[in-house]
Amino acid sequence: MSPTCDNSYSAIVFCCLVGFNLLGMILSSSVDSRDLDYQQRPVLLPLYISPTNSTHRRVFDRDHRLRHLQNLVKPHSSNARMRLHDDLLTNGYYTTRLWIGTPPQEFALIVDTGSTVTYVPCSNCVECGNHQDPRFQPELSSTYQPVKCNVDCNCDENGVQCTYERRYAEMSTSSGVLAEDVMSFGKESELVPQRAVFGCETMETGDLYTQRADGIMGLGRGTLSVMDQLVGKGVVSNSFSLCYGGMDVGGGAMVLGGISSPPGMVFSHSDPSRSPYYNIELKEIHVAGKPLKLNPRTFDGKYGAILDSGTTYAYFPEKAYYAFKDAIMKKISFLKQINGPDPNFKDICFSGAGRDVTELPKVFPEVDMVFADGQKISLSPENYLFRHTKVSGAYCLGIFKNGNDQTTLLGGIIVRNTLVTYNRENSTIGFWKTNCSELWKNLHYLSPAPPPAPLPSHVLNTSKEVPPPGSPSVPFLSGEFQVGVITFNMMLHVNKSSVKLNITELAEFIANELEVSVSQVHVLNFTSGETDFFIRWAIFPADSAGYISNSTAMDIISRLKEHDLQLPEKFGSYQLVELNVEPPLKKTWMEQHFWSIMTIGLAVTLVVGLAAGSTWLIWRYRRRDMSSYEPVGVVGPEQELQPI
Repeated sequence: MSPTCDNSYSAIVFCCLVGFNLLGMILSSSVDSRDLDYQQRPVLLPLYISPTNSTHRRVFDRDHRLRHLQNLVKPHSSNARMRLHDDLLTNGYYTTRLWIGTPPQEFALIVDTGSTVTYVPCSNCVECGNHQDPRFQPELSSTYQPVKCNVDCNCDENGVQCTYERRYAEMSTSSGVLAEDVMSFGKESELVPQRAVFGCETMETGDLYTQRADGIMGLGRGTLSVMDQLVGKGVVSNSFSLCYGGMDVGGGAMVLGGISSPPGMVFSHSDPSRSPYYNIELKEIHVAGKPLKLNPRTFDGKYGAILDSGTTYAYFPEKAYYAFKDAIMKKISFLKQINGPDPNFKDICFSGAGRDVTELPKVFPEVDMVFADGQKISLSPENYLFRHTKVSGAYCLGIFKNGNDQTTLLGGIIVRNTLVTYNRENSTIGFWKTNCSELWKNLHYLSPAPPPAPLPSHVLNTSKEVPPPGSPSVPFLSGEFQVGVITFNMMLHVNKSSVKLNITELAEFIANELEVSVSQVHVLNFTSGETDFFIRWAIFPADSAGYISNSTAMDIISRLKEHDLQLPEKFGSYQLVELNVEPPLKKTWMEQHFWSIMTIGLAVTLVVGLAAGSTWLIWRYRRRDMSSYEPVGVVGPEQELQPI
């Protein structure tokens, strides 16, 4: 190889190396290490320190704390977690399962916050329709008792048994006698069966006669309401929650009793003195970020804006309805307006939006309900639209004019895929957007767990501390909250000062107990004493993931909260002091486009290197040609005459 070619290739290599070094210097300044001390703390879970003593001492302390807790805790420490079934489009309502009698007889009941009595068809009813389940047979229940006639109720013709009668806005009616029996809330509920008063129907009319559901579960405010009866017994706190499944999915969950409010839940005041209905202080409605031009008192009718789970759609006062309809239609003028599925109703429907519900926000505008204190809940298209049953990819407005009535009535459609907590004790109603069909799997994280029973000494692990009963429950992580890292502080105490702590081995045990990869377990801080060690740990996502899945995160959190790490005795006893759940770090623009920049940088470096090398090569060849050219007749040095 000629010297000229060697110099050219050296130049190319030199240029490439310089380019890579410059690129590396630029990128290295923007890439953060994973083992950083995170600053944001959106979810903080305090863990209580247990005294480090002998096994006997821990059992004594736990028994003492439990007895003290039993003296302090209110009877309503449990709640009833119940599944919801059906959906708005097919049935027009959501139902739950309730069992009445001994042995229990099962019924599918519409959950209705606008009703104050729970009733099922009685076996002797001659004017009841055919429903989903057999009628209630009092003679088959050993715990059935009629409510005897008294001064506080209306009585039957014979003056023997109390009666009830209910009329609804759609002109359907239900009437019958009142009885008391054992109500069961399902095997998945913490709440044990309770005696309660209910209605045994002897007559139905209208929709109640033709519907598939057996009856109504009344959750409104009133002495006959299931909630009022359970709260009066002191078995649940004065709160309940509903979560209706979304469009095309249905189902959902219901909790009778208190739950932990998820982060980000929006609350509105609910004034029980205005009406027996659950009302909210709705002040404004925004469409695509712009408020409707309405009087602020438009939604503040006689009873306020009423939230009624038993109503299918939403009904606005006339001015609000037209303002809302016009604002929506202005934003979707590119869609074709078509007739509704039922010629008897003048539904406002549109075609061309596509069948995929998840794509609807790209077509239809977002709607915000703004409360009196300025807080707002955002509604997706499934909260004001229902699917056209005859035209594929078409949808209709689920908001209607409430005749001449100035009442705002918000039915089930408004709260699809929204956890709604009716906190009757604090007179508030909370709203939190979530996937209600998936919520059931995580309800136990929302509900405060009952205090654990004392454990016998032979099952206690001497290497772990027993958490005090009544420690805070694990908060629920929604699908909207991504977990970037879980950090916790651990205090270790070993019996001998000569013991040398092997951090690598301890990390392997922790990873095994939490069922994660060892590469996900990092030490953020380590402080040692003679026999005590303080370690700050972090659990990061797997290398191929940007965040920890909520199911995995909840499993890790539960094990840490319950002090469920089984460590070898050589590590001594441990205490968990603080647990943090943090979102993924927001990547800089440079980090998000790292590989794109690398690819472009590599290409540019190669192009520049090749161009520089080619230029050098051409220059060298030209210089060689010029130096080797000699005109004709020129005498070379060896041809010159030497002097004699």
